[in-house]
Amino acid sequence: MAPRGVDAKRQDEAHAGQAPERERRRWPRDAQPPDEAAPPPAPVLEPLSFSTIKLAPQDQFAAWQAHVAPLVEVKLPDNKSLDDGFPADHTAWNLGGMLIVQQRAPAHSYTRSTAKLRSSSIDHWYVVLPHTGRSWTEVDRRVAEGHPGKLEIRSLGYPFRGRATDSEGLFLYLPRDLFADAAATLDAKNNSILSGNFASLLVDYINSIEARLRSLTAEDLPRIVHATRSMIIACLAPPAEHAAAAEQLASVALMERARRYVHQNLEAANLTPDSMCRALGVSRSRLYQLFEPSGGVLHYIQSRRLLAAHLALSDPADSRRIVEIAEAFGFSSAANFSRAFSKEFGYSPREGRRTMVLPRSANPVSPGGHENGSSFEGWLKALGS
Repeated sequence: MAPRGVDAKRQDEAHAGQAPERERRRWPRDAQPPDEAAPPPAPVLEPLSFSTIKLAPQDQFAAWQAHVAPLVEVKLPDNKSLDDGFPADHTAWNLGGMLIVQQRAPAHSYTRSTAKLRSSSIDHWYVVLPHTGRSWTEVDRRVAEGHPGKLEIRSLGYPFRGRATDSEGLFLYLPRDLFADAAATLDAKNNSILSGNFASLLVDYINSIEARLRSLTAEDLPRIVHATRSMIIACLAPPAEHAAAAEQLASVALMERARRYVHQNLEAANLTPDSMCRALGVSRSRLYQLFEPSGGVLHYIQSRRLLAAHLALSDPADSRRIVEIAEAFGFSSAANFSRAFSKEFGYSPREGRRTMVLPRSANPVSPGGHENGSSFEGWLKALGS
């Protein structure tokens, strides 16, 4: 832990609206030519989007049936016809070990039949978080009623049937092998509605992931999959294991809230440890403990600001001058910004302006695997392989 005098100095710098400089490194940095220095990690996820909205109304439902056919057979309610249309959206994000789907669809019924199970290799677990609407799903004559804010967990390795009203929500698909050490626990909870404090923490965590899908880096993805897995298991763990799981879940959820607060306030002059403590409702010692693995809270804030500034500099659509970008992210002078930027990335802001950071797909399509790489069914089949 840093001496009290050092913390006080950093606090004073933060309150003065000047982003603090990181402590001097205690090991030599290898000299690296500017053109070989690695740019900061870029967002990697590109969504796979499907929508029926632009189709003729009478063609919409058939298109939706074909899109979700790897999972379920769907039917219209008795009081609806094909001419009524079926405006639906389905946006999938591939995190490597988990798929996240944002879905909006009108009322319908769905069935995963025994015949479909025999013809399908897909047996993943999936978690549903409805934002709007309601659903009723039956497995082995047990019905789970889903509604907004409540998590459902279900296996694609068992037959089920159900119906849903007009609804919007999130679907998380996770491979069965990811839970190999907890298979019995999950099987016992198939087609359950998760409740309690752990489930509420998991809801907050899933919502925070959704809010940041477009900014996630390659380094983030396996950590998110691992954290999601751990939180699901904790939700289903026997009571004897709840105390240890609760502490881990609370830390994961609090750290995610803290990171989200920093991300949302990068351009705020009052982004300081004190403001974070007030917003998060934690003590300074708890905040410092939380960010200790990241080099400290002030280090984390400055690193995030420098990364955001780098992305702005390398964005051809951003015409602001370097000094304007520096001021936007809390640096009191171009000199301070240049010094901190060069220390962080190994090259100057001017050179960073010439370093184009372009997003890339987390799942590039190989020449021979176009179909599996670019279709929802392909993503489902490849999940966990």
